[in-house]
Amino acid sequence: MERLDLEFGNGERRRYERLHSRGHGAVIVVPLLDDDTVLLVREYAAGMHRYELGLVKGHIDAGETPLQAADRELQEEAGYGARMLEELRSISLAPAYMSHQTHLVVARDLYPQRLPGDEPEELEVVPWKLADLHTLVQREDCSEGRSIAALFITREWLRHADK
Repeated sequence: MERLDLEFGNGERRRYERLHSRGHGAVIVVPLLDDDTVLLVREYAAGMHRYELGLVKGHIDAGETPLQAADRELQEEAGYGARMLEELRSISLAPAYMSHQTHLVVARDLYPQRLPGDEPEELEVVPWKLADLHTLVQREDCSEGRSIAALFITREWLRHADK
């Protein structure tokens, strides 16, 4: 926890408390089989005490770039490597009280490649059409906000990347 004592331009003073991020950050990966098919993973989510359908994600290890971490996590969780990785932007969780940011990385030109990970079981990989995001976000087992935001951001990026 970090305390910030601030004075604004109008003379108002406020004390804020925020959770300061530790570590080297995190990545969330949108692995694309093609421009309309993303690979999701089904993983146990202890906070919800159920399996959740979402994107590959994880911490950036010391000495890794976000792109290196994204490729490693993709191999650990989904069993694929990527020949093309592009960071689109960073996403915050709760910027009003947390400094944590997650790097959104799109992975393309995928090939089968598995690394051992820290998951207690192999994750189920589920292909999903980006055109069917409206169906995905209505599912009870797809509630993680970073995954939902990353999918919509990527879909819009793909729509405008060719223009």
